[in-house]
Formats: sequence, C-alpha cells, structure tokens
Amino acid sequence: MMISYVVEVFIGLAGGLAVGSGFVAFITVLGIIPRLVQLSKSKKFLQFYEWAVVLGALFGIFLSFTQATFQLPILVEMFWGLLHGVFIGMLAAALTEVLNVFPIMAKRMRLGEKIQLLVLAIVFGKIIGSLFQWIIYVR
Repeated sequence: MMISYVVEVFIGLAGGLAVGSGFVAFITVLGIIPRLVQLSKSKKFLQFYEWAVVLGALFGIFLSFTQATFQLPILVEMFWGLLHGVFIGMLAAALTEVLNVFPIMAKRMRLGEKIQLLVLAIVFGKIIGSLFQWIIYVR
C-alpha cells in the first residue's frame, strides 16, 4: 500500500516537472514576459511580472489539488474575471506579436494596408463571443 503512494507521488512530481518545464520553456523561448513589459512600457515592474507568473501557477496548482472554495461578493468575482481576461488578452497579444501572426495573416488575406481593421475585428469578435458565452450559457 505504501509503495503505491510513493509511486503515485513520484509519477505526479515527474509529470509536474515535465509540464512546468514546458510552460517555462514556452514563456522563456518566446520571450513573452520581456515583450509584454516592452509593449506595456513597464520595465520597473519586471520582477512583479515574474513573481505574478510563479505565484499564479502555484495558486492554480493549489486550487487544482484541493477542494477549496471561495464565497466572494459578485463585484469581487467580476474584478477577478476582469483580471483574468486582461492577463489572457495581454499574453495572447504578446504571443501574436512575438510570432508575427497578424502581419502574416493580413498578407495571406490580402489586407496588408488594413491590418488595424483586422485586429479590431478579432478584438470585437472575442468580446462578443465572450459576452455571448457568459450571457447565454453561464446563466
């Protein structure tokens, strides 16, 4: 019985190290955080960004492995959701910026001069899609 727990712990740690290494490689190789800092012109908060990623990952792990629940007022939950949306949006923007997704997509769609319209269409599509999901499906 004890051996099975040790094996489970070993497999869990090995899996966690593999996923964590992949996450760190993704963030590091693509230069997401430095690019995010550069785009937001907030170099003085670089360590804050790094610690936010580390603590956010640890908090996510904590929530995944426990039965912890939080009873918060709706305004706090709305603010929490807004922070999540801002983080995911800025991470996606930094990733697309690093990979030059928009210029390549605009070139293939023959919209080279109208790249701002392409970006606005994607932004408004994401906003409308998110509102649709939350208003129709979450209610």
